[in-house]
Amino acid sequence: MIHTPATSQPDKEIMHFAEEHTSSYYAATANRHSSFPRLKGDIRTDVCVIGAGFTGIATALTLAERSFNVCVLEANRVGWGASGRNGGQMIGGISGEQKLLDANPAQADLIWDMHWHGHDIIRSRVERYEIDCDLKHGYVDVAIKPRHVRDLEAAERLLTSRNFPFEHKLLGRDETRDILGTDAYIGALQNMGNGHLHPLNLCVGEAQAAAEQGVQIFEQSAALRVDHGEAVRISTAEGSVTADFVVMAGNAYQVLNKSIRGRFFPVRSYIIATEPLSEEQLDTVNPHDFAICDPNFVLQYFRLSADKRLLFGGRCNYFGDDQEVIKSNLRPRMQKIYPQLQDVGIDYAWGGTIAVPMNRVPQLGRIAPNVFFSNAYSGHGVNVTHVAGEIMADIIGGTAERFDLFSKLRSTRIPGVNRFGNAMVSLGIVYYGLKDKLL
Repeated sequence: MIHTPATSQPDKEIMHFAEEHTSSYYAATANRHSSFPRLKGDIRTDVCVIGAGFTGIATALTLAERSFNVCVLEANRVGWGASGRNGGQMIGGISGEQKLLDANPAQADLIWDMHWHGHDIIRSRVERYEIDCDLKHGYVDVAIKPRHVRDLEAAERLLTSRNFPFEHKLLGRDETRDILGTDAYIGALQNMGNGHLHPLNLCVGEAQAAAEQGVQIFEQSAALRVDHGEAVRISTAEGSVTADFVVMAGNAYQVLNKSIRGRFFPVRSYIIATEPLSEEQLDTVNPHDFAICDPNFVLQYFRLSADKRLLFGGRCNYFGDDQEVIKSNLRPRMQKIYPQLQDVGIDYAWGGTIAVPMNRVPQLGRIAPNVFFSNAYSGHGVNVTHVAGEIMADIIGGTAERFDLFSKLRSTRIPGVNRFGNAMVSLGIVYYGLKDKLL
């Protein structure tokens, strides 16, 4: 358990008040914009969720479907953080999964089910609530070195042994070149159970579904103070919420509790979006419309948007938001994979922060008997946040089986990360970049 004083207040230096979305492709092409009110006055509810990204909205919607009264407090807009900025890749798996298996060998089947369960939740909600988020199936893990090929072979054997219900197959160098249109890789594993989507449209669509189920969502209503007790009181600038249970779901943007923040690195990831590609270009640039991710520590990932832009992302040794700097970092990497895009225009460039704990295992736990948190998915957030939303609803409802798997694997506290996090991450990028090149 993480012990905190009875009152928690945020660090003013890292607060974000009432900000609109970043200048991303997703914000520019959202098919609906959230416009929930500010919290004004005092309300009483069963559960208060702090944060309206995937974790918070998935938790709120699951609870509402189970007949809880729920409210959500968001400092900015629904999906403002990583949930509305990410690569849009719906990839199975839980970061640090082997540690979960080592600690819980008798729960191997349950962990395997969680590996993919977020996909089932997303597909079900897209259909049930008619969410238009460009959901497509098809994903490729690529190999750069022979050891990557061996890893993909092992992954394919596991899928087969587990009777994975979606098409999956290993690809040699020539097949990989044919389906991706690049000579950059020596092999790949194609998986039709994974896929890609417009993450901001999904998050806002789920928020609208939650509101229709009775969830009260308040935007531009930052939680400023938490007073613990049998009933918890959360104060905002213009009101308060008193709740029987609280879920902190701010991920890397969590500011209320320094102990939670002190257990993960705030890692920046960046994406560029090209101008729409021509039919001729699409013949040789990801012609089968897969989501693609490489296996490096300092990884790169890319896919096509619904309007046929190449969205290309990766991590950089940079921590700002200057679009020209982002473009200058990512364009050369994109052109190394697709030289034919040398002269293509780049219309959008943006970044966001993800939370990466030392042990890489998602951090789910409790601060007090009735105050829980879920964060730090190490870049696997689209899938895992939806599982986490169910787990948060489970523990509030009194079922702890899945919650306990994670809560007992608390990450090590990182001394100085709240003050020197960027410097630490910068050194880590250099270190892991060298490992990518040498191993």
